[in-house]
Amino acid sequence: MNRKLLGLSGLAGLALAGPALAQTPTADSGDTAWILTATALVLFMTLPGLALFYAGLVRAKNVLSVMMHTVSIACIVSVLWLLGGYSLSFSGDNPFIGDLAKFGLAGVGRDALTGTLPETVFFMFQMTFAIITPGLIIGAFVERIKFGAVLLFSALWLLVVYAPVCHWVWGGGWLMDRSVMDFAGGLVVHATAGISALLLAWRLGPRDGFPKDLSPPHNPGMTMIGASMLWVGWYGFNAGSAVAANGAAGAALTATHLSAATAGIVWAGIEWIRFKRPSMIGLVTGVVAGLATVTPASGFVGPLGGVILGAAASIVCFHAVELVKGKLKIDDSLDVFAVHGVGGILGTLLVAFLAAPGIGGVGYAPGVTPMSQFVTQAIGVAVVVAWSGIATLILAFVVEKTVGLRAKDEQIEDGLDVSAHGERAYP
Repeated sequence: MNRKLLGLSGLAGLALAGPALAQTPTADSGDTAWILTATALVLFMTLPGLALFYAGLVRAKNVLSVMMHTVSIACIVSVLWLLGGYSLSFSGDNPFIGDLAKFGLAGVGRDALTGTLPETVFFMFQMTFAIITPGLIIGAFVERIKFGAVLLFSALWLLVVYAPVCHWVWGGGWLMDRSVMDFAGGLVVHATAGISALLLAWRLGPRDGFPKDLSPPHNPGMTMIGASMLWVGWYGFNAGSAVAANGAAGAALTATHLSAATAGIVWAGIEWIRFKRPSMIGLVTGVVAGLATVTPASGFVGPLGGVILGAAASIVCFHAVELVKGKLKIDDSLDVFAVHGVGGILGTLLVAFLAAPGIGGVGYAPGVTPMSQFVTQAIGVAVVVAWSGIATLILAFVVEKTVGLRAKDEQIEDGLDVSAHGERAYP
């Protein structure tokens, strides 16, 4: 049994390895076809889904800068994933970090396998996760950061934060050995990006006029289109993390969709009660919160678990938005921590209870109880948040002392589209 493959789907802690995940001498064509499709879906989440989602939320003079950040991160991470990121995440027996045995995919031929997949397919599928994770952080620093800072921070963050945590949880590391449950990235993707976004926004400082005098999102329709692309792409994100075309993939897809739908309804309902009218921005923010929250649990819970996670996501994340901006006075501009960070952490903790067979979950390994699994989940959350937060503050300091963090006031006033890139999204 390939431990890397088993770690990705999170099934190691549940002793659920079946024939579909057994090591075979040749690649399974059905599994391979599905993961090729899932890979395209996850990249579609970033390009153009996340780019449009974020671009619609900023002012018109910063639309292209947000898109530029998204595409540039995709390019840089792709190269770094080949030149060390993949190997540090998925090779070696060290419990804390991988080695460089597969630097540049050394020794990985066309016939090399990871489980039932060609290893190049697994490499590409994992690359799309590595791309979207630092891409999520963009939402925290829009409209005021230097372009060079985006590039340098994202590159360093991938190697210092993402790769080690990925190895811990999915690549045979110490959290995998503790049987932490993270089916598709509540810890690896959302907790890391969320806490890093919060601290980077705090270090960067707020936009002018924060919190009361900011312009509203310039194009809610664009945000809705981007959110819809994220929703569709998330099928590949969560169902693809079964790493096979099987029942686990189908269950993950079902829970994912129901969580998103429930969360959208609940968030809109909260706005309707609080503000007397639901908004498009609120509706799709709820959908994304539901998707982030179900991510770590998607392959372990049943349809009812998906509904519960969606409802909890909107209630908790809605209040987290108010806490971050209203109480903490941190300009996490597009609510990355409140939606992705809080959502991913919430789902990571709740899966310990929602995996119960009585509500359609897959159950627990022998000797494991919901409370003992909750302790394991809480340890995972605490360590990942601490590592990501401390590393982010150190990286922000390094970036500020080298290329600088915040754009000049006159550049911010003119808009980063023109001042940083010499282009405009609109005439």
